[in-house]
This record gives sequence, C-alpha cells and structure tokens, in this order.
Amino acid sequence: MRNSACTRPSAAYFEGGEKVVPLMPTSRTSALRGEGTPSVGASVLKCESTGEAEGMRPGVWDKIKDHPCYSEEAHHHYARMHVAVAPACNIQCNYCNRKYDCSNESRPGVTSRKLTPEQAVKKVMVVASRIPQLTVVGVAGPGDSLASPGTTFETFRLLKERAPDIKLCLSTNGLALPDFVDDICRYNIDHVTITINMIDPIVGARIYPWIFWNRRRLTGTDAACVLHERQMRGLEMLTERGVLTKINSVLIPGINDKHLIEVNRAVKQRGAFLHNIMPLISDPSHGTYFGLHGPRGPTSRELRTVQEACSGGLKLMRHCRQCRADAVGLLDDDRGAEFSLESIEQMDIGYDRNIRQEYQFRTETELMAQREAKREVPALTQVRKATGALKVNIAVATKGRGRVNGHFGNISELKIFEVSASGVHFVGYRRVELYCQGGYGDDERLVRIIRAINDCHAIFVAKIGICPRKELADAGIESVEQYAGEIVEVAARSWFNDYSSRVAGGGSLRKHCDETHDQAKGV
Repeated sequence: MRNSACTRPSAAYFEGGEKVVPLMPTSRTSALRGEGTPSVGASVLKCESTGEAEGMRPGVWDKIKDHPCYSEEAHHHYARMHVAVAPACNIQCNYCNRKYDCSNESRPGVTSRKLTPEQAVKKVMVVASRIPQLTVVGVAGPGDSLASPGTTFETFRLLKERAPDIKLCLSTNGLALPDFVDDICRYNIDHVTITINMIDPIVGARIYPWIFWNRRRLTGTDAACVLHERQMRGLEMLTERGVLTKINSVLIPGINDKHLIEVNRAVKQRGAFLHNIMPLISDPSHGTYFGLHGPRGPTSRELRTVQEACSGGLKLMRHCRQCRADAVGLLDDDRGAEFSLESIEQMDIGYDRNIRQEYQFRTETELMAQREAKREVPALTQVRKATGALKVNIAVATKGRGRVNGHFGNISELKIFEVSASGVHFVGYRRVELYCQGGYGDDERLVRIIRAINDCHAIFVAKIGICPRKELADAGIESVEQYAGEIVEVAARSWFNDYSSRVAGGGSLRKHCDETHDQAKGV
C-alpha cells in the first residue's frame, strides 16, 4: 500500500491499491524536495469543528469551547495569557534552559521579566481590557508553577477575586503535583498541563539529570522513578476531582520517539483529556544540553509518524505553539511585546466585564455561523465514487479566525490540512521564513518555503505575486487565490471537488498550474 500521507507533491496516492496518478512531475521538484520543517503539533485527526463536542462528557465542552489550548476551533478566536510568576524549578531537563530577561527567543522557559503576583494581576486586568477575547490566564513558568507555590496561588487568589470570568490554568512537571491538588481545586483551576516525557525510568534518566525532592537531589533512574510515580499519582488525583488535564510530551529522536506511544496509552488510562506531542527544540544558541550536545530536533515526517502512531489513543492537540512563559494574545498572533511591565504602568485598567461578555457573545455567534456553513457544504459522494480514497495535503495562509486571509509574502507559518472525500483533516503548522523583506521577495527564502511544504499539492492564500506563483507551480504546487476570505474547510472542500474532477478526467495538475499562472499574468 502506498503511503496515504502523500509525501510527494508529484504524486497522489489511493488507499487500498498500488495505483498512482502522476499529476505534476517537474524537473525542479526533486531539487526542492526535502524533509521540510517540523509541523508543530502535527497529527491527522478530524478538525471538523462542527463535531468537536461529540462524545464528550457533560460539561466538558463548556470548559473547553473558549480555551485556545484545549480546543482547536477556539484558538482561532480566543486569546490566552501566561504570567511569569514562578521562576524556581525542582527538576533539570536536558532540553530546557530558563531565561528571565530574554525578548528574542520563542520557546517555553523564556520570559522578558519575572513578575510579582500584584504585577501579574495588574497586567492581566490591562490586557483583558484591551483584548476582550482573552478567556484564559495561566502560570507556565519560567520555572515550574508548583515549585513556587506561594506566588502561583497568590496570583490565582487575586485573579479569582478581580476577574472571575477568566479561566485559570497552570503547567507543571508533576513532581510536586500530588501535594497541591486541593489548592488547585480551591481556586477553581480546572485546566492543568503536565509535562510527561516517559513512563520508563531508563528513558527518563536520559532526559532528566536530576530532580530535587524531599530536600534531596536525586539523579539517574532513582530520580526518574520518583518523577514518574508522582506524575501518575497527580494525574489520577486530578481526574478524580474533575480537573481537565493536557499532557505535554517533547519528542526527542533516539530517546523517547517510540516510547511516546506507551506514554499516550498510560495517560489515557489515567483520564487525561488531551495529548500534545511537541518537537524537541534543539538549538545551540539556547544553551540547553541537548542543543549543545544533541540529539537534533525531529523532522516534520518523524513528528507526524509518532502522532499517527498515537492517533488511535488519547485525543491529540495539533495547534501548539510552544509558547513563552509571558505569551499574550491569540496563539498565532502573540502581542506580548505590547505589554511590558513599563508600558502597563502607563495604561489605565478599563476592565469591563459587560463589554467582554458582549464581545465574546459576538465571537460565539460568528463561530455558530461558521459551523453552519461547514454543515451546508455538499457531501463529496460523487467525488468519492470517481477517486476512491484520494488524499492530498494543502497549505493555508491564514491570519486567524479560521479563514483564508494571509498574504503569501507576509506569513511566518502555514496551516497544513489533509483533504479527501471523507473531509478536511488538520495536520499541523509549518513555520516558514517571511518571503517579503523591505517590499521585495527573497529567492533563497522562497526555495526554503517550497521545501517546507513539499508534500502539499496546493497553497491557499489571500494574495500572491506572479514570481512566487511561478516558482511554486514549477515545484508542482498550485497557488489558490479564489477562496480569499472564505472559511478554510469550506474552501478546501470546494477546491478538492474541482481537483478530483480533474484527476477523474485524466487532467494534469501541472497543466492547470501553467494555465492559472498565465491567467495571473493576463496571457
């Protein structure tokens, strides 16, 4: 059987047989072909938001429908905020290096400034007055939230008093978690993220040099055994109390890549709600042990392979951004730089709960309209008859709100979808370099962008220039502009209907790319 992931843009594969339809072989395709960049949170689960609530326990949908980390749909419309009040940490991870005055790195464990609880709450109130779609505030470092329990829970106490409409969440490595479950419930913290990278102490010893527990520093498998036992106990306790849990796991090639399937199974058995498998960030400039000594980060294909292996187990998160400890705003539009400690001192707190509720009501109304629009798209039954199990990947340039609204030259990441007669499935994000610099396109960056989406048959954009359109066409990737402003899933289905008709009629996508390029030039 051919790989249904459709890893080559020059071929579309049908499941259930060896038939291959040659669509767009070009002389440049092989030169531009490569592994690409990691898709953040990549997997192949349905992202049809019309059915996201199906099968959930009563009350769970109300908890996640406006939480951008727990709902793929919500992250297009609702904002989150991290407050950096927890600098201490009780374990050392080989992939982590905390920084407290860093503005130019985008990764966990990094913040521009440590905050006191009072500073954090003022910042939240200012941000909430200027970003009415802010629905969630969490403590996610820069250390471990439960290694600094005093400042963490004082922050939550103040927020519960002053902003009761905002959801509270925290992130932890789980070592101290069993000791603070009562406090978590006391302050109505109903979303907790636990980083669990292993359930085998031998694997854990390669990830964690030491932990600090019961006033002792433990190393090796002794440390990993204690950490594992505490993580599992804490997860079980939260499940018993009705707290939703998301499990973060860092995919480390050669160490836990195969082991994460067992992790997925173990946390599902203990009641976790969501599993987020993230790529290792291995960059020497960050100063981490793995960054300096290896291993490397996973490729997009390696990450997706692990995601697919876990897709029959616990539900997977596909839209993670591996946020900083002081992130602010939508997941795909961080505005943290606007709200430095110095700048918020000059801002008035205009927190108005009624205005926030009105804005969020309008957002929910828009979401309901989008869900209805997706339902009204005709089923592709005729397409299924003509093309069987044809699957293709597409890239989408979007600035948010679930629509095709990004200009090709101004995007730093693309959403990847797998489209077939059965529906539109979200795969993940691909980070790319900005093509336009100072008003001009960069040819070398364009080559790298094409490599990053080499497994895609089309890229959906609000607008694209003639030059990148031609280069993409030469690489066998169709530029699609006619759906600018439309809902992504609706546009993808409509395009796939046309695409499948071309395939069924024996048409060549390369010819279609050439024709659309000529139309763009006015030939």
